Amino acid sequence: MNINATLIGESITFFIFVWFCMKYVWPPIMNSLNERKKLIADGLAAGDRGRHELELASKSASQHLLEAKQKSGEIMAAADKRAAQIIDEAKQTAKVEADRIFASAQANVAQEVARARETLRSHVAELAVAGAEKILRREINSKTHADLLTAIQNEL
Repeated sequence: MNINATLIGESITFFIFVWFCMKYVWPPIMNSLNERKKLIADGLAAGDRGRHELELASKSASQHLLEAKQKSGEIMAAADKRAAQIIDEAKQTAKVEADRIFASAQANVAQEVARARETLRSHVAELAVAGAEKILRREINSKTHADLLTAIQNEL
């Protein structure tokens, strides 16, 4: 056996094996690798999209939170304003009620003062008659001197 013939035979067998692998084995392996490469690239792109969407959602949530805080501030301001209005209305109502009660009390006081004056006038008239009786040392009849007693009451 000759080394050259063996070497040539091995070389031909090797080239046939390489051609067979290039023709039938290499394309499915390359397809699998390309599919895997594409799958990894799609996964990375999806991760980037997810990160971008997360940032957008975070910004949107911050914006919604800011709007909610502003609306709650507006609602609180409106509530404070309404509370102030209610307090003012209550003060006005209380003032009107106090004025009414004060006027009623004044009317009652005026009536009591008038009654007291009338009572006082009659007592003073009686005292005046009693005093005049003692001064004159005689009895003055209240029925006969009614005009005189009425004049004295009116003067007092």
